[in-house]
Amino acid sequence: MNQTHENTKSVPVQIVNAFVKNGKGGNPAGVVLDADGYSEDEKLSIAQKVGLSETAFVSQSKTEGFKLDFFTPTMRIAHCGHATIATFSYLASLDLVSDGQTSKETVDGPRKIILDKGMAYMEQLAPSYQEIELEPVLESLGLTHRDLDADIPVFRVNTGNSFIVLAVKDQQTLQAIEPKLALINEISEQLDLIGYYVFTTDSNELDATARMFAPRYGITEEAATGMAAGPLACLLWDKAGVDKTIMHIGQGDFMNTPSPSLITVNLEVEDGQITGLLSGGYGQVMKDMVVSI
Repeated sequence: MNQTHENTKSVPVQIVNAFVKNGKGGNPAGVVLDADGYSEDEKLSIAQKVGLSETAFVSQSKTEGFKLDFFTPTMRIAHCGHATIATFSYLASLDLVSDGQTSKETVDGPRKIILDKGMAYMEQLAPSYQEIELEPVLESLGLTHRDLDADIPVFRVNTGNSFIVLAVKDQQTLQAIEPKLALINEISEQLDLIGYYVFTTDSNELDATARMFAPRYGITEEAATGMAAGPLACLLWDKAGVDKTIMHIGQGDFMNTPSPSLITVNLEVEDGQITGLLSGGYGQVMKDMVVSI
């Protein structure tokens, strides 16, 4: 930790894009190593100055491979898929972890991490489903029932964090969505959501293409969301009859500045029931920066 003067700390931050597709695109996250000495307020300040949807802070853990704390520009969150993938990809590039299994300690308990030939995978929990009142959700997205995929029901899905997971009929409908962020924020507060994960299976070589809106956490739209891709894959398996335990999900294509991303979800299934899952992808180190607090 470098000091620029008595009351200012200079904090090195690595910007790493997670879930890159063919080495491009992906979702950027800040990664701060050796974060043991930073207070909660300092971590929030750093995340605000980094200005990305999430920043991960890596500290020593007494029980797991590493301790990770995640902050958006507005608050702490329990887990973040893309920041986890970014962190472990960066640690692997520094030879601080090798292929195989490690783990992260979080405020919501430990999670397994798998590293395999440049890809990093994060454990999520078995899904739970909750029916929701659909009309306010449709209003907040500017959609009608005719825009939905009638074969896939809408649920609030939780595999560690909660998302509304909603299928529309085609890519044109997905691209045309103009979210009403104030309404989405209100519904997210009521249902304790990270946000909405809206998708279509009209997706060429992929199992789904998705968009993610999370204004409650200061995210207008996100390029890749590992913690939401997991619930989506579970929904396809459990509620839509998709008989695949490995699914590939695209995201980021329809943002104002497109950033195509690719998320791979491996479902762990026993006796026809999902018992857990791993969501993962490739990370790409982009640049380093320094912020002062």
